[in-house]
Amino acid sequence: MSAQEHFSSRWGLILATLGMAVGTGNIWRFPRVAATNGGGSFLVAWLVFLFLWSIPLIILEFALGKTARRGVVGAFAKLAGRGATWMGGWVALCATAIMFYYSVVAGWCLRFLWASISGELGRRSSAEVWESFAESWGAVGAHAIAVLLATAVVWFGVRGIERVAKVLIPTLFVLVIILAIRAVTLPGASAGLEFLFKPDWGELLTNPRIWLEALTQNAWDTGAGWGLILTFAIYMRTREDVPLNAFLIGFGNNSVSLLAGIMVLCTIFAISPGASSEIVGANNEGLTFIWMPQLFAMMPAGQVFMILFFLALTFAALTSQISLLELATRVLIDAGWTRPKALGIAAGAGLIFGTFSALHMGFFKNQDWVWGVGLLLSGFFFAIAGLRYGLERVRQHIVNADGSDLKIGYWWTLFVGVLVPLEAVVLMVWWLVQARSWDPKGYLDPLGESSVGTVLAQWALGLLLLILANGWLFRRVSSEKSLEKPS
Repeated sequence: MSAQEHFSSRWGLILATLGMAVGTGNIWRFPRVAATNGGGSFLVAWLVFLFLWSIPLIILEFALGKTARRGVVGAFAKLAGRGATWMGGWVALCATAIMFYYSVVAGWCLRFLWASISGELGRRSSAEVWESFAESWGAVGAHAIAVLLATAVVWFGVRGIERVAKVLIPTLFVLVIILAIRAVTLPGASAGLEFLFKPDWGELLTNPRIWLEALTQNAWDTGAGWGLILTFAIYMRTREDVPLNAFLIGFGNNSVSLLAGIMVLCTIFAISPGASSEIVGANNEGLTFIWMPQLFAMMPAGQVFMILFFLALTFAALTSQISLLELATRVLIDAGWTRPKALGIAAGAGLIFGTFSALHMGFFKNQDWVWGVGLLLSGFFFAIAGLRYGLERVRQHIVNADGSDLKIGYWWTLFVGVLVPLEAVVLMVWWLVQARSWDPKGYLDPLGESSVGTVLAQWALGLLLLILANGWLFRRVSSEKSLEKPS
């Protein structure tokens, strides 16, 4: 494969990018966060930030990737200048660190898919299955299977990713639609629909937490600012409508979240309305792997729908894992390695480092906390890169270039140049302030599971190393030898 290989069509690009954007966060985090933040009120704020955060950043990522034709480190070096190379390195570091533990999540999904197919979840309680599997060598094995499946796809480059996305993503949409339809037809499901779609306008005006949670959900479930969209944009065709692609991905991703919200909340309100607050108040793993199987068990033909649920969740996890692995692989390709060697290094590192999260839930939660918040800094750095290259230059000559039927106005420049950096800073400060309240005495503990100290310590180490290595990184990704050779 050459560096200039392209997706075969817009449909292929959209499906592959949706595979990146649609992950477990859409199916397990969105319903929980929506339910604990006012339902319909949250939905309004969530839609607002689709336009104020996600779509502007998606447009920027598409534009930078299409122009640079390199991964995040090479794109920052080429377009934002030598001094910004370390910022691209941060984006790559953050996404790669997430890749290390995301395969563990994919492994959990695989394990529960098998438990639902084999009938094990009918013979044993979901809590028992979860407790015997999490933090075990079985979890390591499932994590390894997820890494190997993603590796098999990324080995074939963009064409392999496109072929798999054309099967998994339409299937995922069909599965989620079937589950949502089944949920709304349950007796009592109307209460769930009313809760999700009826906003409290007074609460929206007086409760800033709703807005902050809605912005966070956009930052974490659309993939905007992660560097993944930029990575796929390398393989865009020359005449491609950047704004239209961005809107399709933003709305496509959020459609899955909304369907998942309907599916989960209608099922909860219909099957167990008395325990609704306890269920939605559980953490992501508790809601997904403990409560959902219990709810399906009380539903007519519940095992069939439980299989469909875990199949959809597995597809979402694997397509995101594939995208994360491709990002890490592409960065190494730009640094001079061939695809097989780069993929071997990235997958091998994922296999090794992911083992720690598979064996220790505290380590998993620590890494999810540190690098989840780190994504907000990645979004901030993307805005800085756009400013350094020239946002109006991006808008006029790349975003609105020939091939773009949907033209973007000056509002986009203001959003990316002013709103996105401000939103990123506000969210980072808000999350760190919250973390202090979780453990007032140990909030600066660098070894704390979810402390401010652990975030600052790991960020400081990563940023220091990247800044010190800035010149070396720039030389590696700027060399013509870094372009991938045909295999």
